[in-house]
Amino acid sequence: MSSHSSYLPSRPGKLILLSPLTPPSLSRAWRTAPHPTLPIVATCSSDKSVRIYSLTSFTLLSTISGGHKRSVRSCAWKPGVKGESVLATGSFDASVGVWKRWESGDLNPRPARELDYTDIGDTDNADEDEEWRFALVLDGHDSEVKSVDWSAGGNFLATCSRDKSVWIWEEVGDDDFETIAVLQEHTADVKCVAWHPEEEMLASGSYDDDIRLWREELDDWGCVAVLRGHESTVWAIGWEGVKVKVDGNEMNVETLLEGRQEWVKRRERSGPRLVSCSDDQTIRIWRRKPREKGPSQNPLSIIRTGSSEEEWVEEAQLPLTHERAVYAVAWSHRTGRIASTGGDGKLVIYEEKWKLEAEGFKVTAKGNLADNGNSNGDHSTMSEENARETNNDKERATEWIVIAEIEGAHGVFEVNHVCWAPRADRGKSRDNEEVILSTGDDGVAKVWLLDV
Repeated sequence: MSSHSSYLPSRPGKLILLSPLTPPSLSRAWRTAPHPTLPIVATCSSDKSVRIYSLTSFTLLSTISGGHKRSVRSCAWKPGVKGESVLATGSFDASVGVWKRWESGDLNPRPARELDYTDIGDTDNADEDEEWRFALVLDGHDSEVKSVDWSAGGNFLATCSRDKSVWIWEEVGDDDFETIAVLQEHTADVKCVAWHPEEEMLASGSYDDDIRLWREELDDWGCVAVLRGHESTVWAIGWEGVKVKVDGNEMNVETLLEGRQEWVKRRERSGPRLVSCSDDQTIRIWRRKPREKGPSQNPLSIIRTGSSEEEWVEEAQLPLTHERAVYAVAWSHRTGRIASTGGDGKLVIYEEKWKLEAEGFKVTAKGNLADNGNSNGDHSTMSEENARETNNDKERATEWIVIAEIEGAHGVFEVNHVCWAPRADRGKSRDNEEVILSTGDDGVAKVWLLDV
């Protein structure tokens, strides 16, 4: 059973605009993707191009155009690549592009370059010194490609489309990809795909209101869970980081009280959670129920005794802050915070807190509850037995609160995407500092700092 958090900003923060990325696109910008290791981002636009910006100077480094014939809707960097950057792009022209660039280590601001790959079928005549090269195009979808995402290991690329299908591609050689699965169980336009941060499991969200989870078993990809709860289109999904974090910090189990230790251990058994957002204006958190250990399996046996299906539950809904469709959510793997944005132009930041503290209580060393001075009720004390039961209530151990919000993040324009990235400009004051990037219909990608 889900728990719906009330709007409870216990630690009001501010979102400060550091800078827009300049110059912007002159048409709608769909998404900004931070590079996994370098201080650069890629922003895709309806003008059929991708812009590469520096997070150090907030300026344009290069513009890649000509690879697609219609709007570039999505882009994603391949992880784990050394000495080279690899970018996948998905377009409304129904194709997926893969772009490559050898990294020299020179990311200093320089005059922006326009790289035009209009003749995508003739790469032999391309200048070998060009910064980016259009490595290949992946065809197969029958309609607009809405989302692309690389697996954590970088060996799989997932794409989804208005044609209701999810495709999984495997890189089998240099500039050589094979289709290993075409998943067609969604009944409508598939809006988003996202790979699990550790496992080879894929999540997809659709216009049919469902989220599906996919795995490979015995050389065949199939759906292992359907997450239902949203009442309209699922626009975006995102995974929690591997480490459990509450109050913006990683949890050290040994320093926690017994009830909270159990909660963290349970989280670790479940693995990373999934967040989703929808046209129904809600943001939901989904959790896998840990599977009980079954009988041991003979590794030489071709018969599998266990089912590949998984049980997922809706754990919580975030505070209802958006007044129109929520188009994007992003889960920070550094702090555990979540950012959201959408059709109302709001940019909202949420944080998960231990529920008792959020309600105005503190937990004493013996496990009792006492009023910390912030409670508005008459619950100044609680019996030791009730305190112990409450601490051990696994379903209610934490709740999500709003810690910062700004309206009109892009003026009167809708905001299509939000993500987190490491801070890299001169104002950076600590190693783990993050920025938030929002991308809007005004063609602008903006860099924000969270002050809490």
